[in-house]
Amino acid sequence: MALLLCSVASYGAADVAGRIDVVDGDTLRISGETVRLFGIDAPELAQECEAENGAVWACGRWARAQMRDAFQGRFARCVEEGRDRYGRSVARCDVAGVDLGRWLVERGVAFAYRRYSMAYDLAEKGAVVTGRGLHKSRVQPPEAFRAAGALPAQVAPDSRCQIKGNISSGGARIYHVQGQEHYGRTRISAHKGERWFCSEAEAIAAGWRRARR
Repeated sequence: MALLLCSVASYGAADVAGRIDVVDGDTLRISGETVRLFGIDAPELAQECEAENGAVWACGRWARAQMRDAFQGRFARCVEEGRDRYGRSVARCDVAGVDLGRWLVERGVAFAYRRYSMAYDLAEKGAVVTGRGLHKSRVQPPEAFRAAGALPAQVAPDSRCQIKGNISSGGARIYHVQGQEHYGRTRISAHKGERWFCSEAEAIAAGWRRARR
């Protein structure tokens, strides 16, 4: 115990050590401090990805689950690199000598956040080559997902035609009706052949199928 206390005491005033409580794929709570892992970016909790077969899956929740399974409750030491605009500590953290950022990127659970650091560039390239984790799916960069969340709701050109006809990356024609899980975040790009429909019958006749959720 004395050795542990000495180790913690040797940290700088802005650094933190303690048991991990996982918030999401790249954010922790340690000793009452919210810590954002430096140099990486994981999918947001609400984010979804598209598998090779066109199936949509909850990759944000998957990333959190991977973190929880491996590190929840374990003792971490974090060295702060700075603070983000939300006041969170941005830090490099390790558990028993394992760099959490590198561990996540190597397994395709998070991306190297090259905008801020190149520390995990090679780790991500290895994950891409071997198709690990997120790299087996079509994934919107988390930063782009966050930016899209700030966009105003898309308004149908005709108030009577509110059904969204979306085309997936695999070419599947899927329509979303109000009240379905992905309706709000689905945006229509007419230049891609996507369109609005006035009824489900119209969408089906045009070759679209209803979204599963």
